Amino acid sequence: MGLRIKKGDTAIVLTGKNKGKSGRVLSVLPSKEKLIIEGINIVKRHMKPSKKYTHGGIIEKEAPLHISNIMLICPKCNKHTRIGNTVLDNGKKLRTCRKCKEVID
Repeated sequence: MGLRIKKGDTAIVLTGKNKGKSGRVLSVLPSKEKLIIEGINIVKRHMKPSKKYTHGGIIEKEAPLHISNIMLICPKCNKHTRIGNTVLDNGKKLRTCRKCKEVID
């Protein structure tokens, strides 16, 4: 299954404890069909001291959400929407908004 949401897109959460919240996509995990959204699904982790976490302790960070619980927000019409594909004459695919028919990429 090809993931239609990319890093840097703005997305909204449809279900769960963070329903209705939106944020920027930080990373996409295609093999697990999950993605991480900035400021959403915050969990606490106990970390040992390392190069990244010099002091260690309890760290708050974003946990992945399943792709089926997320919907893209169109930058043009500012509504959450499904994503369609348009194929140009040269064979290049473009992502389009299903509501306003504008090109997202």
